[in-house]
Amino acid sequence: MRHHRILVIGGSGFVGRHLVAALAAAGVEVTVPTRRRERVKHLIVLPTVDVIEGDVADPKSLARLASGHDAVINLVGVLHSRRGRANERGPNDYGPDFARAHVEIAQAAVAACRATGIRRLLHMSALGAATDARSEYLRSKGIGEQAVLAAEDLAVTVFRPSVIFGPDDAFLNSFAKLAALLPVLAIPCPQARLQPVYIGDVVRAFVAALDDPAANGQRYDLGGPRVYTLIELVRLVCAATARRRLVVGLPDWASYLQAWLMEALPVPLMTRDNLRSMQVPNVCEGSIFPFGIVPSALEIAMPGWLMPARPRARFAQLRQRAHR
Repeated sequence: MRHHRILVIGGSGFVGRHLVAALAAAGVEVTVPTRRRERVKHLIVLPTVDVIEGDVADPKSLARLASGHDAVINLVGVLHSRRGRANERGPNDYGPDFARAHVEIAQAAVAACRATGIRRLLHMSALGAATDARSEYLRSKGIGEQAVLAAEDLAVTVFRPSVIFGPDDAFLNSFAKLAALLPVLAIPCPQARLQPVYIGDVVRAFVAALDDPAANGQRYDLGGPRVYTLIELVRLVCAATARRRLVVGLPDWASYLQAWLMEALPVPLMTRDNLRSMQVPNVCEGSIFPFGIVPSALEIAMPGWLMPARPRARFAQLRQRAHR
């Protein structure tokens, strides 16, 4: 690869773990900043990976971290935010956690690239992100996306994936856990349209874009080969895990009530802002997956880690999750 030293912001997250492993396997030197180094021991053991503590939201700190690298990848994203507003009025009214993760870190990444002479920047946005979106999540994602694309002095590539699935994801696995506990699954916004994309395909797109000059200044929507409704996906998860469950779609008023109640939990499972995001079709409008990659079908990839395992296979899965 032409880029030999890469700073991956958000490298300890779901996408980051897979992308950092792929880059390390290719012999790339990767630096992963984190607030707590001991929480990412699974990355520390990878060859060519250096995990260091640092504040990526602070432009000066991020510039120091970026020094000596030839590319920056920003994967930072959160699904929930505390209440509050980044600004009192106008389209930028979103919670402080969205402001930090989606806007301030994106701006800091651009500033760090400029301060250190790095030209290559890859940025993770989200399908449906827009500066005028109804949900705070999509609106803040859209503003962050706008900030990096406005940096015309840099070679920027933006990826906008639909919901990403794969081993240890927080999407399909969450429904699998609920199916293991509950006889009835009440699904909010059941007709929400999604185009799930496999984590391996997302990683391949990032790696392919790094050294491709044609990707500079581009924005790519990433989706799998098929569109599903949310209730269809939940039923597929139940079938893959061999659990016969009653899956019920909630009407709009009940979806809102469920989100409002869950929003009050110490660790929210869902919020009203999540519901507003789900009301936006999370699908690619006829776009083709980039770089000649053929996206993996969910029905083929999903059973590999969701289907019930025999005792020996289950032991291997536990060891893998423990990073042993």
